[in-house]
Amino acid sequence: MTTSTTDLPTGAGTFAFLVHPRARIADDLGRVWAPLGSGPERLYDLALRRLPLPPVRMAGVEVAGQRVGDVVLVPFGAKHLLEQPGEGRRRVAAAVDRAAGLGADVVGLGALTATVTAGGVSLRDRTDVGVTNGNAFTASTVDLQARLLLGAAVDQRADRHVAVVGATGSVGGAVAALLARDAAVDRLTLVARSRPRLEALVTRLDAICGGRVDTRATDDLAEVGGADLVILLTASTSAIIGPEHLAAGAVVLDATQPRNTSPTLLEQRPDVTVVDGGVVEIPSLRLLGGNIGLPDGRAYACFAETALLALSGHRGHFSLGVPTLEQVDRTRELAHGLAHLGFGAAPPTSFGRPVDLGTAPRPVLEAGR
Repeated sequence: MTTSTTDLPTGAGTFAFLVHPRARIADDLGRVWAPLGSGPERLYDLALRRLPLPPVRMAGVEVAGQRVGDVVLVPFGAKHLLEQPGEGRRRVAAAVDRAAGLGADVVGLGALTATVTAGGVSLRDRTDVGVTNGNAFTASTVDLQARLLLGAAVDQRADRHVAVVGATGSVGGAVAALLARDAAVDRLTLVARSRPRLEALVTRLDAICGGRVDTRATDDLAEVGGADLVILLTASTSAIIGPEHLAAGAVVLDATQPRNTSPTLLEQRPDVTVVDGGVVEIPSLRLLGGNIGLPDGRAYACFAETALLALSGHRGHFSLGVPTLEQVDRTRELAHGLAHLGFGAAPPTSFGRPVDLGTAPRPVLEAGR
């Protein structure tokens, strides 16, 4: 397999990536066709819930000047997917059918299309197309971003405290394991709703790091108040982190879609830095038609994983359910092989705007922390 600085690999395949309306339905429908953006939200909510709307091909995907895939819209909003998971799975399956009909070799599950299918597990019997939830490369990207933040926006010291909210989720567990594997942090606070799953994760991490990382589990969000860096990896439809949850000068890495922070957080807590998580730079990437809320040249890591697999000639399923560390490492190998196309963490932004971590607020370190 040979490439130049602009060529795609020999044997590259094609892919499709599934998306859905996120917080405000009209905003995301407007990305498909601009006039839809001014429609009444209540009507859209009712229509998406009750009408048997088919999946929509909303954009073509171009990398290095060549057509490599499509973006397919699942006509079901974030709240709909969480409140009606059975119907959500049916609509996601229909979107996978659409993607296969478009000729995709690999289909990526964006945002809550992964959550509602148990990370793609409900699609594992399909043999006509490969499926991935994108969580392996998302975990890889968030891990890299977290390490950069620990070095740039958090004072260098002996007690690096990171909280992972949504730690028992598919991405959260992998990110926690990556940080523990080489003791990249000194303390890990794992936050999730299920105590049994949290305790199992603590046991796993202790085995991975040999007890070198002080790992604690909690179902109380208030426990993130002592962390220098808070990583958000939950499946929720609204902001869950408020100004009352964060330590002075804390850094928040929000890798959720729909995102779990609001711009009002920065107004209420100007000492806090919020960084957009899981965003990858692919300079030659262009969407032809609609858009997914990012400028050309940037993609969410789950999208990037789908592209990595297809462009590398992968066939069959990849990451279904919880990704293994071996799968995370494999995506890093694939990204290295396609480094001439980018596939590295994008320069940091906060709610889409560039942020200079060199001048970002730094934590106020108190004695005993």
